[in-house]
Amino acid sequence: MSRTLAVAVESFPIAGTFTIARGSRTEAVVVTATIEDGPARGRGECVPYARYGESVDSVVAQIEAARAFVEEGGDRHALLAHMPAGAARNAIDCALWDLESKIAGVPAHVLAGLDRIAPATTCFTISLGAPEAMREAAVKAADRPILKVKLGGGADDPARIAAVRQGAPEALLVVDANEGWREDDLARQLAACHHEGVALIEQPLPAADDAALTAFDSPIPLCADESAHGIDHLAAVAERYDAINIKLDKTGGLTAALELARAARAAGLDIMVGCMVGTSLAMAPATLLTPFARYVDLDGPLLLARDREHGLRYEGGLVFPPSPALWG
Repeated sequence: MSRTLAVAVESFPIAGTFTIARGSRTEAVVVTATIEDGPARGRGECVPYARYGESVDSVVAQIEAARAFVEEGGDRHALLAHMPAGAARNAIDCALWDLESKIAGVPAHVLAGLDRIAPATTCFTISLGAPEAMREAAVKAADRPILKVKLGGGADDPARIAAVRQGAPEALLVVDANEGWREDDLARQLAACHHEGVALIEQPLPAADDAALTAFDSPIPLCADESAHGIDHLAAVAERYDAINIKLDKTGGLTAALELARAARAAGLDIMVGCMVGTSLAMAPATLLTPFARYVDLDGPLLLARDREHGLRYEGGLVFPPSPALWG
């Protein structure tokens, strides 16, 4: 049987508004690659991200440009050299994983050399907003064990993190500044977070300015996100950060992400498994990274007004491995 590749653009409404330091959104626009080989079908979802110079049109064009490679039988490992890292390669890579799993009749985690995937405790995101609004959101989410708090809004951030702590006094707090702080204000922001018992700070400074962290003595462990994409960035990350956020849309798929996770652990870095705002189809491959991770942030579907059919199961702060009907 010959392979076929199909590309689709889909939109999923966000429940309310999702706001970070760079702006707000009310929908998640995703691009899905579907590869069929006889009766077997594999799917992969990606989220184009303007921060990395991507658009829906550019990602669709990249996937279409790889059509001959895919339909002529190119595999995941050859894909790493055929396409650059990014959302488009992620969609194809994850579709190839799913297809390989369906053809072999074994779960994707077995193909990855993992014994099993256990349910993992995931962060739940508190969107950036006014302190009182963030406190109210924290109250509603206070039963979730880990809250990821979006900051990066400048002078009001100490009040925001204090409000979240008031709303969720027992939760473990992770802060994501999304490059929103500046070096001359960093100590004040970190002191405010330290006062509220924050466990981890993600991307406090713009990626272009984070050399300042090399000699910086932070009271809270720091995690690289926008500063960290693949193994090529790992040496600089290890000099400036304590952890790395691995996202499939940054690494260009699960194949490269697994390599990065092993290399990051060897370099002494903690790992966060992260996501863009997408459906369960985007989260499912990332669950294979959870055995490597200290922190898991795969709450994308929880931020949507509706998810895909056969979506991931979320219960009591846990995210469960995908069913084969969804992926893998």
